[in-house]
Amino acid sequence: MIDRMVRALLLLILFVLPSPAAAQPFVPAPGAELLHRPLDQILDVNVRDGLVYYRALKSDRGRLDRYIASLNVTPAVYQGWSKNQQMAFWVNAYNAFVLATVINHYPLHGTIKQIPGAFDKTPWRAAGRTVTLDQIEKTILPEFKDPRLYFALGRGAIGSGRLRSEAYTADRLDKQLTEIRTDFVNNRYMYRLDRGTNTLSVTPILSWREADFVAAYDKPDDPALKTMQQRSPIERAIIAFVWPHLLPSERELVQKNEFKVAFLEMDWRLNDLTGGRVE
Repeated sequence: MIDRMVRALLLLILFVLPSPAAAQPFVPAPGAELLHRPLDQILDVNVRDGLVYYRALKSDRGRLDRYIASLNVTPAVYQGWSKNQQMAFWVNAYNAFVLATVINHYPLHGTIKQIPGAFDKTPWRAAGRTVTLDQIEKTILPEFKDPRLYFALGRGAIGSGRLRSEAYTADRLDKQLTEIRTDFVNNRYMYRLDRGTNTLSVTPILSWREADFVAAYDKPDDPALKTMQQRSPIERAIIAFVWPHLLPSERELVQKNEFKVAFLEMDWRLNDLTGGRVE
């Protein structure tokens, strides 16, 4: 009799009383669009400070697979979206495809670059098109003429832009991209200013997408560039990009115009949080 009472009590606890997860339901990020809410939840649960719990994501990949399938909307639906919706769509698609690429081969004994065709050959379906990761970055995103988008791409590497713990959304896209630019000078994989050697070192992503950054930031009337006219266009664009977020002492050093510009080597180590934090 006592055993039956104990079993009945356990059943009540398991099936009637709310679980902790039910008591604390996931709350989408403000403005999160319906299409991207599954990704918003995936990133909220599995990403911390740009690093990913790939092992946990692989063990519960159903939501990611369904989200990726949902990205193949018709071209007519895609064309009806605003520019911000389209930009958010492609950044979210890229980041979701990267997550799937990694967990398809996880655990990796190396970097995402060692997965054959990860960037240039593996096909994905989105908005009625068959695309690769490289095609999204090199062909589709340049159409929007906003180089900040390149730092929204996770690329599966700690040296890339820091993957956010939320999806991009049209309503908040400019704010999200502004935060990326603000954070740039605080990310040692993106920016370093060595006063000892008088060297300003930046991510090679700026050199990969040089034409886009020059077109967007090398402006003759920019006050930050008054003493920089003998510099190369990409160097001027780099200064204009970081200038609003430099410390006064850094601005003073830059204004002397005696510094060297160098590009960091891309750190392709996997942005994996499963085995411990990458330093």
